[in-house]
Amino acid sequence: MFELAYPWLLILLPAPLAAWWLVKPYRERKESVRAPFFEELSDRAGLKPSAGAVVLQRNIGQKVLLPLAWILIVVAVARPQWVDDPITQIESARDLMLAVDLSGSMETEDFVDPEGERIDRLTAVKLVLEDFVAKRETDRLGLILFGNAAFIQVPFTLDHDVFLLLLDQAQIGMAGPQTMIGDAIGLGIKAFESSAADQRVLILLTDGNDTDSRVPPPKAADIAAQNDITIYTIGVGDPAAAGEAPLDEEALRRGASSSAPASSGS
Repeated sequence: MFELAYPWLLILLPAPLAAWWLVKPYRERKESVRAPFFEELSDRAGLKPSAGAVVLQRNIGQKVLLPLAWILIVVAVARPQWVDDPITQIESARDLMLAVDLSGSMETEDFVDPEGERIDRLTAVKLVLEDFVAKRETDRLGLILFGNAAFIQVPFTLDHDVFLLLLDQAQIGMAGPQTMIGDAIGLGIKAFESSAADQRVLILLTDGNDTDSRVPPPKAADIAAQNDITIYTIGVGDPAAAGEAPLDEEALRRGASSSAPASSGS
């Protein structure tokens, strides 16, 4: 669609006509001597007198080009532009915060990668999340890493490449050897305070039970439910195969607005 950025400037189009009507033409008076025998003098001098005042007449080209040039100047100043039809872009109104356990037990190698090699639990989580992120093109993603303490590694962002880069840099034990699940949920609740999304989801990936968080996981999950935050808990690894205590899925599930616990073996 064609439109002008400053259409009001078109009022300048009749400006030359107004100037022609209102501004008097330039006239100049000069002193002269009038001789009654002027023609005889010019004949004797061999000169041919010319008109005292000369008014040049415009040709047809000037009569067309000058108005056209003025019109083009005014239209150019009004900034003509072509505006395409509006494009409707539908984006998901979902914010996803992923909380990943970096406790010492995540180094247990009870998974097998697509090439058949044994890998630790954190590497397996990274592989799964790469595929998960690839399907979340329009969702804002955030990342919480937790161990002895929880911290936000990636605030909510649509830059999924940066999300995957910082996730890949996460290392086992960098947040301490323990598993503070309740603190991770609490930090996720705080991160959602600035979110205006209709759907707010916290996905918790851990292989162990909570180790003395300041806020017990059921209490933290209950607060999340009161703030319309959906929690999905995902158990990682096979505790029996690693000689660990069974994952207390009921503690993770209790109080959450929604949960999806899973247990995977090597």
